[in-house]
Amino acid sequence: MSNTDTETSRGAESTRNRDSLNTDTMQWVSAIVALAGLGLVAYPFMFEATETATWNDTLVGTAIFLLAGYNFYRLSKDRLASVGIASLATLLGLWALVSPAVIEMGSNELAMTTAAGGLIVAALSAYNAYANSRADTPERAPARA
Repeated sequence: MSNTDTETSRGAESTRNRDSLNTDTMQWVSAIVALAGLGLVAYPFMFEATETATWNDTLVGTAIFLLAGYNFYRLSKDRLASVGIASLATLLGLWALVSPAVIEMGSNELAMTTAAGGLIVAALSAYNAYANSRADTPERAPARA
């Protein structure tokens, strides 16, 4: 009967929805990562910090901001985010997470906010890399679902 045609079209539709990527959602993820990078830049100036911690947070935060900003730009043009860029941001987020254990930060508040910012960056950037690597959308085709 016609049930098989309906079931087949439903199966194809669910596969298409599963493999496509909503770039609007991923833009928000990239924007949050970029803001977390700016937070890392600001933290040493808000809390007592050593010179090493100031340089570390400023350089890592600026790099995260630029990387996430690049992926935000790509997503705003209906292209997929760069998985390599998101993976690099993940690594920088992991460094920010563990850096308070390696570098003398100067205050517990700075250590906690740096670690929290790193955790946010690492988690969201890893999700961004994973979701964009799983998408079946060609790079030059529109990626919106």
